[in-house]
Amino acid sequence: MPADEGDALWDAAVTATAAVADAPLLEVGSYCGRSTVWLGDAAERSHRVLFAVDHHRGSEENQSGWEHHDTDVVDARTGKMDTLPHFRSAIHDADLESSVIAVVGRSPLVAANWTTPLAFLFIDGGHGREPAREDYLGWTPHVAPGGTLAIHDVFPDPADGGRPPYEEIYLPAIESGAFEETSATGSLRILRRR
Repeated sequence: MPADEGDALWDAAVTATAAVADAPLLEVGSYCGRSTVWLGDAAERSHRVLFAVDHHRGSEENQSGWEHHDTDVVDARTGKMDTLPHFRSAIHDADLESSVIAVVGRSPLVAANWTTPLAFLFIDGGHGREPAREDYLGWTPHVAPGGTLAIHDVFPDPADGGRPPYEEIYLPAIESGAFEETSATGSLRILRRR
């Protein structure tokens, strides 16, 4: 995540906590914790918590043989990706352990068991069609009125990047009439729930 997008994410999270009282923040797709540090700081400054949901096995585009595969996050014992130790280190080093709660599991399973309204939801999980659609369907109903939905890697022009976050999250949110876009920074879109 570029710094300008991270700063915009932080601003949106702080604004959301001012708009929706006593509701937490939630991030789908924490990976190694870069965006989580921005959001965790926003949560801490707002006296809230951030739930960071990730299975920590990497999305489809992070697997061996794909362009974004990083061998540094492969557990030598299992041969599988494991970003959880890197995530934990990032949160520890940022001194955010009292504001960030890691939820280790698959997003659709966690969403199906989630009942708490959210002031802020950031979706940056799997970038395939099905994972993006599942994140949209599972999590957006939990955004409280006046709350914020932030989506990363939204590329309206196919020449700029992958389509699922745009086609399976952004467009359905706008077309539902429940959300309106309030800002765009790079590939980050900020939407407010009506």
